[in-house]
Amino acid sequence: MNNTFEQFTTSSKANFQALEGLTSQTFAGVEKLIELNLATSKAVLGESFSHIQSVLGAKDAQEMLALQSGMLKPLAEKSAAYFQHVQTIATGNGAEFTKAVEAKIAEAQNTFGTVVENLTKNAPAGTESAVAAFKSAINAGQNAMETAQASAKKAVEAAQSNFKAAAAQAVDAVTKATKASKAAKAA
Repeated sequence: MNNTFEQFTTSSKANFQALEGLTSQTFAGVEKLIELNLATSKAVLGESFSHIQSVLGAKDAQEMLALQSGMLKPLAEKSAAYFQHVQTIATGNGAEFTKAVEAKIAEAQNTFGTVVENLTKNAPAGTESAVAAFKSAINAGQNAMETAQASAKKAVEAAQSNFKAAAAQAVDAVTKATKASKAAKAA
């Protein structure tokens, strides 16, 4: 009994340390996002004021329209770069978090398996079928958890792929629209 308590205490301490590490890592990711947002906001404000000054200094409507349409492509590219950077931060933190959680889950499963094995060794005579059913239920639960983890990992990969495709399509659409606008003005 004392051995089980020591295992539980040791496992709890390790889990607390892992939680502390993951919390620190999460805050680091949030700090990166805040820094990115501040830098982006500062750049957007500067560019917006500069653009407004250019538009106000335009000599005619055609020059003003040229300035406006010329702003679309860089804006789309900068937006795509911003979202790519956000995705990089989120993906990096997510990968580290997932790796740590998977390691902890595997460790917990091993510890739990050891505890169950110790308890079943000391089970009273005549409870063999109940012990077998208990072990079977534990194995089924672990298999279900592994399947859920694999499904979640595939869903995250699909979401990342879709995000990249959407960002590329947005940049392409703005590029085509800018080219079409310039071609229409030239005609």
